[in-house]
Amino acid sequence: MSLSDYRRKRDFKATPEPKGRLARRKGSGFVIQKHAARRLHYDLRLEMEGVLRSWAVTRGPSLMAGEKRLAVHVEDHPLEYGDFEGVIPAGAYGAGTVLLWDRGSWSPLGDAAKGYAKGHLEFELSGEKLRGRWYLIRMQAKPGESRENWLLIKADDAEARGPEAQDILEERPLSVKSGLDLPEIAGADTVKARKGKAQAAKPRPPAEEEEAAPSAGALSGAKKRQQPEFIPPMLAKLATKAPTGEGWLHEIKFDGYRIQAHIEAGTVRLMTRSGQDWTQRCGPGIAKSLSALPVANAIFDGELVVETSAGASDFSALQADLSEARSDRLVYYAFDLLHLDQHDLRGAALAGRKALLETLLAEAGPGLRYSAHFSESGAMVLRHACRLSLEGIISKKRDAPYRSGRSGAWVKSKCAARQEFVIAGYTVSSAQAESIGSLVLGVFKGDNLVHVGRVGTGFSHQVAADLHARLRPLRRKTSPFAKPLTSAQEAGVHFVKPDLAAEVEFSAWTAAGLLRHAVFRGLREDKPVTEIIREAPDAPSAAGPLPRARLTNPGRVYWPGAGITKEDLAEYHIAGWRRIAPFITHRPLALLRCPEGIEGPSFFQKHAWKGIRPQVDLVKDPKNPGEPLIAIHDLDGLLALVQSAALEIHPWGATAEDWERPDTLVMDLDPGEGVAWEAVIAAAFEVRQRLEDAGLAAFVKTSGGKGLHVVAPLTPHARWPEVKAFSKSLALSMAADAPDLYLATVSKAKRRGRILIDYLRNQRGATAVAPWSPRARPSATVSVPVFWEELTSVAGPAAFTISTLSGRLEGLSGDPWADYHAAAVPLKPKPGRR
Repeated sequence: MSLSDYRRKRDFKATPEPKGRLARRKGSGFVIQKHAARRLHYDLRLEMEGVLRSWAVTRGPSLMAGEKRLAVHVEDHPLEYGDFEGVIPAGAYGAGTVLLWDRGSWSPLGDAAKGYAKGHLEFELSGEKLRGRWYLIRMQAKPGESRENWLLIKADDAEARGPEAQDILEERPLSVKSGLDLPEIAGADTVKARKGKAQAAKPRPPAEEEEAAPSAGALSGAKKRQQPEFIPPMLAKLATKAPTGEGWLHEIKFDGYRIQAHIEAGTVRLMTRSGQDWTQRCGPGIAKSLSALPVANAIFDGELVVETSAGASDFSALQADLSEARSDRLVYYAFDLLHLDQHDLRGAALAGRKALLETLLAEAGPGLRYSAHFSESGAMVLRHACRLSLEGIISKKRDAPYRSGRSGAWVKSKCAARQEFVIAGYTVSSAQAESIGSLVLGVFKGDNLVHVGRVGTGFSHQVAADLHARLRPLRRKTSPFAKPLTSAQEAGVHFVKPDLAAEVEFSAWTAAGLLRHAVFRGLREDKPVTEIIREAPDAPSAAGPLPRARLTNPGRVYWPGAGITKEDLAEYHIAGWRRIAPFITHRPLALLRCPEGIEGPSFFQKHAWKGIRPQVDLVKDPKNPGEPLIAIHDLDGLLALVQSAALEIHPWGATAEDWERPDTLVMDLDPGEGVAWEAVIAAAFEVRQRLEDAGLAAFVKTSGGKGLHVVAPLTPHARWPEVKAFSKSLALSMAADAPDLYLATVSKAKRRGRILIDYLRNQRGATAVAPWSPRARPSATVSVPVFWEELTSVAGPAAFTISTLSGRLEGLSGDPWADYHAAAVPLKPKPGRR
């Protein structure tokens, strides 16, 4: 364990590689760097004893089980090298371009130090590209051979591929850090090098002056021009599916306001897409960070957002912050660079503009961030975006120039139907004074405003009152629509000047051109209403996405006592899609189906059935590949389950992308006869304390049945037997400490007066009802996340129903589980008695 060989071979005045030092901390990181030196190879580096133990894999790793790849053991590298990407200059040791191809964590199976010394390492990788079990085996040295040769071999597991499968090196060739390929990294480094040479040749500026920015003139297609006052933005066309191929870059579609940032001699202006100056409205923080950049003049294109703790942008939170003149949570993501130091960059390729932008924002101040992109399959990026309840993705041609207006060079793919609509009128709430009950919406077709229906859900009490205050002064006597409305459409409507726009999510368009299942998401104040038209995607190809799920017999009653129909259930899920999606998408599901409603026959369904809707995914369990299991990946899939009378949704605690490593631990508190609700609450707090003592975060929800669920988010690391053993140990320790209160066995004979601490949800194939899932019970109860602080005031396990939940949500100041995903950590320690 030494860095002496590493340092002896390098001149750190010439190479950008980090000098680094031995680390004292113990870690489990790994990286693979694609290195175009004299011969292209892949450097595998495993974190061990404060350094990166390194092997040069001559042909790169193979996912084919048993295939041997030569891995030449080379000098230890410092941990700092794990983030290195760039160009080692000609003449230096290892000269060539380095690309960060994969990164993640590794877990030795057995003692790593002994295995390394013996020359036989068995380990698991959990990376962005490589996963599963691997072997590194040292070969016996031949006479006169100075180098130490090992073999890198993929084990035969669920992550292995057959000989007919695509080579992972060809399938995913790009950097996990920058999304660039080797030539692009070399090109970006050339820009940096030219900047350094130019600065070295110039006299140093006075201390109070900023240094020059990276050379804009180095980009092919850039032209020297004066900076314009405003550039009409480039827009994306709606598509039915995400494009594929290496010619595209994919970015997350932010849920915020499009903002064009101008820097001119240190002065910053923040402009909306329609050219309105929002500099003051955005507060001082973002402008301060922009003015601190080492540029004299620049124009950025980007998005203003507020993010949740899980990292997703939240349009409702952005609206609330702007209305309250709050700017401390505002973030500006720059995704394009249009002008820099008197050079118009719009004619340059997108990949070059983004490489320059990333360099410029490498050390940006608070509230200013670079919008990274992905070069993997567009369908895969969209799938992950939808799984995280994001709005969708924007796909951009990597070699395209920047052209104002809407063109096929930018394409947007959405997780659900959503767009802006013109507000043409409103109705007054019957339940709350001085508040709106619904908004009447339209779109422009030429110069005519066309009626598209109403939206009456998605408003909190405060938002409904604020909208009423905004719209009342805009009232007019006549309808702004080109054609008269029917008497039913016009009933109770106060028409307004069509000056405001609303962002609305919906399930589909009806044959009459009206919105189905519309949900209000917020006001759009950055877009001229005259630009709002009905968005229609390009015609789908034969390989395009499946048609949207449709409901037959929408009036079928599922909960007779509560009067809740199939359509009511669909509307409930559409309104709450963003809340429930992270817990049910891309997971094997068990469904409680009630084709005739809760008073008819019911049954659990884990496997596909005859006539299953095509929007429902069929996934094969690697350990039981016979009959496929059920999964969904988007809102259409959930609506298809509603059509199939799936009233309850019970997901696995692991995803279909990592079957053997659960990301959820559920402790089900099931009270026996005679147990008071207060005792169940006390048990929940006890479980919380024990989980936190073990280093896990704990969240609580009603089960919608008799008890509570205490849930811990996990980073997928431990396998099912370990998670089950942990939860069993916790349950047994509680039962041993207080046998008159708790038990850990399912025996009904012993349940009276005690609470079952059910740990059996934490085994492979077991399920638990999802957060926000309804229950097939007479009052249509829902399993609802709650704040720990409010738990003692919750009336009981059935306190929330489909009918009453909207009132609770409208009165909440935040999401009880907002920090859930960010709180995930690996399961490591075992619980002990307190």
